[in-house]
Amino acid sequence: MTPLTVSVRQRSGVDLVCLSGELDRGTLGQLATALRPPLDAPRPRIVVDVAGLRFCDSRGVRGLMEGQRQAEGAGGGLRLIGVRGTMARLLTVAHLVDRFPPYDSLEHASRWAATG
Repeated sequence: MTPLTVSVRQRSGVDLVCLSGELDRGTLGQLATALRPPLDAPRPRIVVDVAGLRFCDSRGVRGLMEGQRQAEGAGGGLRLIGVRGTMARLLTVAHLVDRFPPYDSLEHASRWAATG
């Protein structure tokens, strides 16, 4: 098991959350804790970089979906970048590609944040 590492910083007008390691039932609390401050902002604009994830299970995806739901409920949003490999297949199989539209870079996602 690879522990989850989470970092959060402001970049290009968004809260950039970088994940590496494994996002699963055992590490989901770390994601929730990291998302709490950005989600408390008015109209949160959050970009989660999942390129460093080696593993993500259905609970991890549900955690991302919950963060997105909360962000949208506050008038903002949560987007993913770095989606490839296993994560891309997981989102495709679960029919979540429309829920997490593809953004290929922070710059691309930042344009979303600027326009809403």
